[in-house]
Amino acid sequence: MQIQNSLCASICLGLRQLFAIEASDLSLQETKKEFEGTYTFVVFPYTKQAGMAPPMIAQKLGEFVQTDNNLVSGFQVVQGFLNLSLTEETWVSILAESLADTQAFQLAPKKETVLIEYSSPNTNKPLHLGHLRNNFLGYSVAQIMQAAGYEVIKTNLVNDRGIHICKSMLAYQLFGQGETPESSGTKGDHLVGKYYVAFDKAYKEEIETLKKAGKTEDQAKAEAPILVQAQAMLLAWEQQDPEVLALWERMNSWVFAGFEKSYAQMGVDFDKIYRESNTYLLGKQLVDEGLDQGVFYKKPDGSVWINLEAEGLDEKLVLRKDGTSVYITQDMGTAQLKYGDFGAKQSIYVVGNEQDYHFEVLFHILKKLNKPFSTGNFHLSYGMVDLPSGKMKSREGTVVDADDLMAEMVQTAKDRTLELGKIDGFSDEESNALFNQLGMGALKYFLLKVDPKKRMLFNPAESIDFQGNTGPFIQYTHARIKSIIRKATELNLNTTWAVGPTITLAAAEKELVYLVAQYKLKIEEAATQLAPSVIAQYVYDLAKEFNKFYNELSIINEEDETKQKIRLSLVELTGKTIQQAAKLLGVIVPERM
Repeated sequence: MQIQNSLCASICLGLRQLFAIEASDLSLQETKKEFEGTYTFVVFPYTKQAGMAPPMIAQKLGEFVQTDNNLVSGFQVVQGFLNLSLTEETWVSILAESLADTQAFQLAPKKETVLIEYSSPNTNKPLHLGHLRNNFLGYSVAQIMQAAGYEVIKTNLVNDRGIHICKSMLAYQLFGQGETPESSGTKGDHLVGKYYVAFDKAYKEEIETLKKAGKTEDQAKAEAPILVQAQAMLLAWEQQDPEVLALWERMNSWVFAGFEKSYAQMGVDFDKIYRESNTYLLGKQLVDEGLDQGVFYKKPDGSVWINLEAEGLDEKLVLRKDGTSVYITQDMGTAQLKYGDFGAKQSIYVVGNEQDYHFEVLFHILKKLNKPFSTGNFHLSYGMVDLPSGKMKSREGTVVDADDLMAEMVQTAKDRTLELGKIDGFSDEESNALFNQLGMGALKYFLLKVDPKKRMLFNPAESIDFQGNTGPFIQYTHARIKSIIRKATELNLNTTWAVGPTITLAAAEKELVYLVAQYKLKIEEAATQLAPSVIAQYVYDLAKEFNKFYNELSIINEEDETKQKIRLSLVELTGKTIQQAAKLLGVIVPERM
């Protein structure tokens, strides 16, 4: 990083002295493999100011930079691209600087607090495949932002009230016959989800009965007795009916216990869990506040709306005519509550892209209410996850259950590992821990390596492969590194060496040194883009480059003692970097495989 800063300073000086151009915030790119050089500077943006063709600008800048400092051994001009090659001494300095950096994996504190809200489950059903991408993405972004120097607060807003919750409650009341997670041997969230499905089945049957009796489709949907009962239950809940509240608390407790087990298996956690049952009333207060300010308006039927046509949107309901709140009401209240709790002006919402419009409306409402936290909101929108048909079974037949998928991934990891014979000498406890690390690592890495905005296809068989761009490949590379370090320790080899004028690095060493030195820049890039995919690609490239280094050069058996020490120190640094990068993705890398 220091080398790049020095080169950028030299280029800035060259632009000033040669062309009278004042430039700042310059950046260098990695030189493409087909050209000579390590860093590339693009001169096209300065063509007009310099008043000459890009190749001429690049040539003059190259000559200046090479003369101005002792970092550059030569340069190559390719049209408007200036490719800079580094001296042997510079390569050794980069490695020495990386080894000496006591904050190699952490950027300086930014003294800013960021709230990251993710997971956001409903207490009427278990978590599914979409929740896995959400949780892994939210947790990874939190890890990245923390490494980038932010103070991070991880929050989870649980939707534990509303008509959909009442549907599960009513179905349990009608069909449950006192069944509990203990009596049925069923995980709590799955049991409650079973009754949500039961409601839907009964509702559809009633719709068909009403249609046969002469009702239209819309009439039948609105007048089905079980739906009318659920709506009455919601109103009773909001009016604090003791019997309804008792059932609600009981069933929610089952779900929360189930969620805890799922989160533990995912390896995600939260600093604060909010429940919409505690935030919707605060949202109603904000609606009253907005009515007083003229931000909202009331229709003749008593419902409250906001008109956002001037912002390119439309009218949006913020309170129903019966006084019950909608999602946007609850989100307004939660935003106010989070700001009161933590005072953070930045808040990232990790929610699927089907809610793009919802968050656009929410952020406009907060701005119109002139809230101090209205400008730092960001919706980290992500695409849906698809599976190859027939690859995974679903408990309910419509969505892929998260618990099922995680269990199947761990089983697949076990089958593949036993098939490859990679656990010789492992105890049962060590073997099971490894299967879990491999299965969950494969799942997390595969879901995170794709840009969040893109819809993706998750292929379980492909994700568990020990070769290619997968979690297990990276995990296996780390285990290989730890094996080398253990062997070096057994032989009493050390990694202490001093920079000297005769030290030169092989091409494979330089490639690895370059990548290791890029780690902090990749953290900054991933934090700026809120994209764990940046880290995933980086750690894959690093693992791939290490394997090339391992296959081309002798390490333990290197006869030149200085080269041996340098390579061992580079192996150790690469292992630590892979471990830290994987940690940002929530992936555990094994010590042995």
